[in-house]
Order: sequence, then C-alpha cells, then structure tokens
Amino acid sequence: MAETIRVGIVGARFAARFHYQGYRRVYGVPVEVVGVTAKSEESRETFARERGIKAFDSLEALADAVDVVDICAPGSAHEPLAVAALERGKHVIIEKPFTGYYGAGTADFRGNTFPKEKMLAKALASVERIARAAQAAGKLVGYAENWVYAPAVQKEREIIQKSRGQILWIIGDESHSGSHSPYYGIWKFSGGGSLVGKGCHPLTAVLYLKRVDGETRLAKPIRPAAVSARTHEITRLKNFEDRGFLRTTYDDIEDYAQVHIIFDDGTVADVFSSELVLGGVHNWLEVFANNHRTRCNLNPVNALETYNPREEFLKDVYVTEKIGTKQGWSNPAPDEDWQHGYPQEFQDFMEAVAEGGQPVSGLELARDTVAVLYSAYLSAERRGAEVEIPK
Repeated sequence: MAETIRVGIVGARFAARFHYQGYRRVYGVPVEVVGVTAKSEESRETFARERGIKAFDSLEALADAVDVVDICAPGSAHEPLAVAALERGKHVIIEKPFTGYYGAGTADFRGNTFPKEKMLAKALASVERIARAAQAAGKLVGYAENWVYAPAVQKEREIIQKSRGQILWIIGDESHSGSHSPYYGIWKFSGGGSLVGKGCHPLTAVLYLKRVDGETRLAKPIRPAAVSARTHEITRLKNFEDRGFLRTTYDDIEDYAQVHIIFDDGTVADVFSSELVLGGVHNWLEVFANNHRTRCNLNPVNALETYNPREEFLKDVYVTEKIGTKQGWSNPAPDEDWQHGYPQEFQDFMEAVAEGGQPVSGLELARDTVAVLYSAYLSAERRGAEVEIPK
C-alpha cells in the first residue's frame, strides 16, 4: 500500500473548510490532514479542535510535519508561504487567486489608482519566483481552481477531445452579491476586485478548454495573446441606492468587470464578473465550437427544485451559496461541492503527488491566468485599449 500523504492547511476560514472536506473525499490514495496553522490562534485552535487535528503555531512547524502544504490564506500571503514551504521540500497547493500584486506595504497604497503596468510586471514576477522555488525543490504546485474540475467543464473537455471540435468563442460569468472574506474589498489583501476574486474562475476554465482544444487538434496548447477590458465601481457611484441586499464595503477595488480575450489562433472569449447579482451565485460557461455548442451550468442547476412558503421551514437546510432567501421557488444543490469540482481537484492533486505527475491545474495554467488578469487591469486603465499579454 502507498504511504499516506500528510497534508497541512494554512488558514482556518472559508476556503480551509471546504479544502478539508475535499481531502476527506479522496479515494484510492491514502491521505491524512495532519494539522492547521493560521495567523489567529483562536481560529486555528477552533478549526483543529472541531476536526480532531493538530494546531501548529507556525508554518515551519506545520511544514516539518507534512508532505503537502495547502495555502488557504489571503492572496497577499500566497507567495511568501508557498516559497517558504517549497524551500522546506514540500509540495504546495495554492487557493485562488494564485498570486498577484498587493502593494509594497505602504499606508497610502490604493490598488485602483496604482499604475497597472507596474502591477502586471510585479504580479508575473511573483509567479516566476514560485515557479523557480518549485523547480529548485523538485516539488509540484497545484493551482486550486475548482472550475477546471467541475463535472460540466470536464464533460465539455471530453466532447472537445472526442469530437475534435474547434472552439470559436466562449462566454462565461461568475457573479453574486459579495465575498465571504473580511479581507475582500481591500486590494492589499485581495489583489484586486471582481476580476481577480470571481472572474478568475470562468477565466481559468476558458484558458483550460482552449489549451485542450489546441493540444487535441494541433498538438500544442492555444494560449491567450491579448485582452481588452473595462472595470467599474458601481456600488460607489454617487447615485447608487443601497437597499441593503448587496455587499458594499469595498475600499479600493472594482465590483464589476468584463474581459475580452483574443487567443493566439485568433479565436475569442468573453468573461464577466461582478458583486451585483442577487439570488445566489451565478456560475456558467457557454462554448461555441465549429461542430457543437455546450452550456456548462455550475450553479444554479435544476436537478432539484423546491417551493418553500415560509422562510423558517428551511432554516436548518443548506440551499446554495448566497441564496439570499429560502422562501418561494429555489434550486437546492444536491452536492454543491461536487458540482463545483472541489472533491475532483483534491483527487487530482493527491494522485499527482502519489504518482509523481503534474496536476491538471498547475503552474502553466496559473501563470496564464495571472497574466490575463493583470493585463486586463492595464487595459481597463487605458479605457479598454487592447493589451498584448506577456509570454
């Protein structure tokens, strides 16, 4: 029997919770979540106690006890934590956003006014430092982008490969009413707004499917070549009427973004993301190919439809993320983690560690995602002018 892969989690909030559950659903590969560390002693102790694992008071202590360090901390901490873990000879998994630019630690830093050309260069330099550390250590890096592993997206991957269809256009969206994270809304912690926090999901799925398209038909990945984008701060408009349903506590980030991507084969994609959508998360992707058309509905899905006349009847029933109200008709998710691809991504990561391979969502896909995101910010700064993506 293969040796048990020991995992340690950095962070003890929202992402750490579903990462922990994802490891519990891995099959065929022995995995043990050994412990957790977090900045807050209370958070890490509570997280550990509730799950019967050990709370570590430092990354170093955690890393020395495990084989894999899973980083669920705010984006601003991703690079230093990842590099430190890799230098200690550990495999690393990095929750989205993979990395980015978070300022130089000065009190006057404002992400929405900082020069985006500098931001793009620094974000890509951060990716390269993680990549160099991984190469030096001979360890893998998993980019925890669950949309890549979502069953709907993986079914479209199969359709592309077996039908040898050429993707001509993809359109995708992730929008809802605001993030769970208290760090979200402040660029120095989150690395951006709707574009980074939500747009990264459909964007990475788009980049993944175009890679599959190229590898299937041309024996090489098709990669993004240029972008044009616009971002807006809708809930901070002087005429915005706040009725209390949308989160509006944003400091220096956008709450709406749209990105047009041109690939090196001339085909295109459009990605939307915002904090302006009520009624739960709005996660979907549509692929237009030369021989088929596919709609990937990640959430909501209509596998289950429920009418509830009174809110209190479902007070102890989870329906779907950020649903807002449980009264009236809704689409409760039979297994939201599964339809979002969480168990599948941890299955892939653990198999890659056990077999010495590379994960489906790894450094190359992460690098292209970061490059597109921050090139898009540069385009938005230039009022939508097309920007070439650095290779």
